[in-house]
Amino acid sequence: MQAYEVTVRFFQNGGPFMYPIATVLVVGIAIAIERWLVLTAARFTNRRAFNSAMALVQNKDFSAVITAGGKSSVPMTRIVAAGIARFAGNRRRDDIESAMEEGIMEALPRLEKRTQYLATLANVATLLGLLGTIVGLIAAFTAVADAAATEKASMLSSSISVAMNTTAFGLISAIPLLLMHAVLQTKTTEIVDSFEMASVKVLNTLADVGALPAQTRVSD
Repeated sequence: MQAYEVTVRFFQNGGPFMYPIATVLVVGIAIAIERWLVLTAARFTNRRAFNSAMALVQNKDFSAVITAGGKSSVPMTRIVAAGIARFAGNRRRDDIESAMEEGIMEALPRLEKRTQYLATLANVATLLGLLGTIVGLIAAFTAVADAAATEKASMLSSSISVAMNTTAFGLISAIPLLLMHAVLQTKTTEIVDSFEMASVKVLNTLADVGALPAQTRVSD
């Protein structure tokens, strides 16, 4: 209960700039949660899609892979299908790899969507905190100028303490937003790496089942 009272007092003493900083923090947390759920779901969905597609490739059921890619919205399925579709018309390893890389590039915007906002919101929270402190100090010195000499020191120290609350709250908001941004960037990178690994495995599987001509099995 005491911690709650201290927090409420800290927020109230910070002045009007505490509210936009709090809004920035809430928006950032909402984005982070949404992105975390989306990326976590994408990781498992793409893994299942890859296992399913690879089973079809190993059985040389290429038409089923292409059909699944046309119907599915899962990036992994579409990436593998893009490679197999190119394979159906051109069996050069470089062309198949390029088709899958194009699929990876198409999937990137959906994975990175809104994640960059977290870094921007962290900077905004910090700047709002500094602005609130500056405005508070201006108001403090203006009030102290008209005060009695015996009261100036206590009034000034009290006003500065209150004004610094906005800077503190801005940093308190910015630090977790930056950490969440780093975590989400790492999760996104892991998913992209899994796409690239999948494209290599598809090429190797095509070579293993004898679908690729012998001269295309040699790595560049």
